[in-house]
Amino acid sequence: MRHVPRHVAVIQDGNRRFARDQGVETAIGHRLGADTTEQVLDWACDLGVRHITLYTFSTENFRRDPEELTSLFALFQEKFRAILSDERVHRNHIRVRMIGDRSLLPDDLLATIDAAEEATRKYDDYFINVALAYGGRNEIVHAARSILDEVRRGALAPAAITPDIVESHLHRGAPIPPVDLIIRTGNDSRTSNFLPWLANGHESAVYFCAPYWPAFRKIDLLRAMRVYDQRMRLKERLAR
Repeated sequence: MRHVPRHVAVIQDGNRRFARDQGVETAIGHRLGADTTEQVLDWACDLGVRHITLYTFSTENFRRDPEELTSLFALFQEKFRAILSDERVHRNHIRVRMIGDRSLLPDDLLATIDAAEEATRKYDDYFINVALAYGGRNEIVHAARSILDEVRRGALAPAAITPDIVESHLHRGAPIPPVDLIIRTGNDSRTSNFLPWLANGHESAVYFCAPYWPAFRKIDLLRAMRVYDQRMRLKERLAR
């Protein structure tokens, strides 16, 4: 494969439907999905993908049943805590960051996220961005508020606001590159308000596939990578 995407964003859809089809509890579907996430991260790292953003929990997901939310937050906390001692993270120098509205998350989960981010803060070989309490429009609103605050303080002139300035205020200023490829599982062909500035604004390739997230396989990832490779080859031919 000639072209490998630098930044892949994944909409991990279908945990609940997979659980329903298998006749198991929803919490088991989410845990199986988390296991798939770990596998996919390993595969992507082996393929040379340096940046991965995972759409793990949206702002709309807060409408779910309280019991499911409690189970999900416990699972998130478990996985972020595991980062502290995960030898793969430290051997491969993987930086882990959360993007999303931190004000919406429980304090104990936030403390664990902060610890994982601090433990990997100096790593810069690979980057995993976990989108929690995330919404694309909400993200742009927060960036706009931050920019307006700088304008009010006299630190930024309105005429100086450019796309680069807006981008620098996204994700609490975390330097995340444009998305090259979006993958969505679960047989649903939409991008669901995910990274609108970095993905839609940069015309990323998109790969929709049928398997629910817990059933996602390495061959599915390779097919997605091939879609990106084919798109880049076409751009090269058109540019000649």
